[in-house]
Amino acid sequence: MKKTPKSLTARMMINKVLVIAAAGSSSRMGLGKKKEYLPLKKGTVLSESVRAFIEASDFSEVIVSIPKNGEKEAKAALLADTEIKSLLKNTTLTFTEGGATRQESVFKALCKIKNKNSIVLIHDGARPFVSKKIIQDVISKAQEFGAAVPAIQPVDTQKEIAPDRTISRHLVRKNLGAVQTPQGFLLEPLIECHKAAFQKKLEFTDDTEVWDAFPNFTGGKKVHIVEGSEKNKKITFIQDISKETKMIRIGIGTDLHRLVEGRKFILGGIEIPSEKGELGHSDGDVLLHAISDSLLGASGMGDIGSYFPSENPKWKNADSAELLKKIWADIKSAGWTLGNLDCVIETEKPKLLPWREKIISSISCILETTSEKIFVKAKTNEKQDAVGAGNAIKAYCVCLLEKTE
Repeated sequence: MKKTPKSLTARMMINKVLVIAAAGSSSRMGLGKKKEYLPLKKGTVLSESVRAFIEASDFSEVIVSIPKNGEKEAKAALLADTEIKSLLKNTTLTFTEGGATRQESVFKALCKIKNKNSIVLIHDGARPFVSKKIIQDVISKAQEFGAAVPAIQPVDTQKEIAPDRTISRHLVRKNLGAVQTPQGFLLEPLIECHKAAFQKKLEFTDDTEVWDAFPNFTGGKKVHIVEGSEKNKKITFIQDISKETKMIRIGIGTDLHRLVEGRKFILGGIEIPSEKGELGHSDGDVLLHAISDSLLGASGMGDIGSYFPSENPKWKNADSAELLKKIWADIKSAGWTLGNLDCVIETEKPKLLPWREKIISSISCILETTSEKIFVKAKTNEKQDAVGAGNAIKAYCVCLLEKTE
């Protein structure tokens, strides 16, 4: 087996921390309410901003910078998305009071981080449309170069303006970049830079400036640029939310397997006692196969046969739960989220009602979602056809997928 180089392993295993800057007043929104707490998708602007990161990578800590005495409101906004709590189950969540400036708020948050041997990503709480690719690119380059930031090239030609409102310098557009967040850094040198800025009472516009101002702490490492996106915009006005459009797609899947003696009866990833079990190339889990096809159909990404051909001996007796996890990971990477699943199982026996909650729980675990989005019901075929004779089992699934464009 080929060994992973130690240097690469160290980079893969490095601790990651997310700092969300959300201590501002949002006065430009003109709503009398913080923009981070406005409704968006499954929750709020804040919950979507955090969700993007915890779905893209593993973070040991998430620290949210908030206004004074604002923890209750901030927590409610974050947990408005009911899936956030389970997504954060292996992550320490901390709310910390911000300062008079964004720079001070970030510094106070950095000082709360427990493991100083970390990569820290600093992100605007009002920038909820960041992609998985940007997050992962920033992490990778911050590990490699010490600091990284996404940026996009300006569309308009840029000029430097003098105090008298005349052009003082003509800038070369191809050499310019409008930086976004997340901004990623090695934590220890960044904290030292912030300490120095605080002691010298220096104010900077963002953390890349703080980093570049003190090369004696960073070893002279420059901030590396990764490709940003126009979609990764910061919400400033209410129309920045209302312009977002949602794509909704429906998928249907079905599967049938013979029931024979000497095989396990597996449904929804749960083994159920039965005289007969499904005969199939994999473990024969008709329900997970139907779910897989419905999800693939809705996302337009193929079908289970193209993903895992039965001609390939690799998939002989494969665990259908693991196959579905692979499919769902690819669908999520394409930007889709689950609306709901509705499943029907046709079987004469065994009776499935006593097992329904365990099946639902198993499916929700596989898809990393809540049980409220999954429903499973069983029907008999009144002794008709192969299902009614107890010689086969059939499953149907309809799913709803959502994607913001």
